[in-house]
Amino acid sequence: MKLLPTLLAAAALSTSLGASAQDAAIRKTLGERIPQLQQIDEVRPTPMKGLYEVRIGTDLFYTDAQGNYLIQGELIDTKARRNLTEDRINKLTAVDFKALPLQDAFTVVRGDGSRKLAVFEDPNCGYCKRFEKDMQNVDNVTVYMFLYPILSPDSAEKSRNIWCAKDRVAAWDDHMLRDKVPAAASCDTSALQRNLAFGRKHKITGTPTLIFSDGSRVPGAIGAQEVERRLAEVASSK
Repeated sequence: MKLLPTLLAAAALSTSLGASAQDAAIRKTLGERIPQLQQIDEVRPTPMKGLYEVRIGTDLFYTDAQGNYLIQGELIDTKARRNLTEDRINKLTAVDFKALPLQDAFTVVRGDGSRKLAVFEDPNCGYCKRFEKDMQNVDNVTVYMFLYPILSPDSAEKSRNIWCAKDRVAAWDDHMLRDKVPAAASCDTSALQRNLAFGRKHKITGTPTLIFSDGSRVPGAIGAQEVERRLAEVASSK
C-alpha cells in the first residue's frame, strides 16, 4: 500500500511531461510552418480526443497532435448543445466589472438602479441608437455609459460635446433618442482617451459593447428582452 502514492506521483509526472512535450511539439511545428503562429500564448487539449486548442490572444485555432493540420472555426458539443469556442472566447474576453474605470463614464439610473450594466457606445453608431431606444423599456438598472468614439472624427467631436455638457445624460438622450446634435462644449476630455485605451486593451472593436456585472460581454445591439434575460441570469448566479 505504501507503494501506491509513489506510483500515482510517477504517473502524474509522466502525464505532465507528456503534455509539456506535446505542447512544445505543436508550438515548434506551427511556428516553423506558419510565421503568424510563432508567438502562441497557449496550447491545451479540447474535449475532442486528439484535437488541441491553439490560442493567440483571444484568437482560437485547432490542430492535431502533430500540428500537421490547422482548423479555424467553431467547436460544437452536439450532446450538450454548446458552442465550446464561443464559451471559451466569452471567458477570455470577460472583464472584471470591479476593474472598470467608472470615473470615466457617466451614469444613467432608471427606477431603483439596483442592477448594473456598462456600455461602450459611439454617438454616431446606428445600432447604438436602436439599442438606446430599446433600453427605455428596461427599468431598475444603473447604466455606466462609456463614450467610445471609434467611427469617425465627428464621433470624437460629439463625444466631447456630450462629455462636456452640463447635463451629460440629457445631452446623450437628446442625441441618441431625438437626433438632436449636442451643443459645442469644451472641457478636459482625457477620460475619452482612457476609454479608447481601455477598449484597445480589452479588444472592444465595435459598438455597442455591453458588459454585465458578472464580467460577461455582449458585442452588438440586443433587445430589451435579451437585456432583461441576461440581467436576471446575473442576479440568479449571485
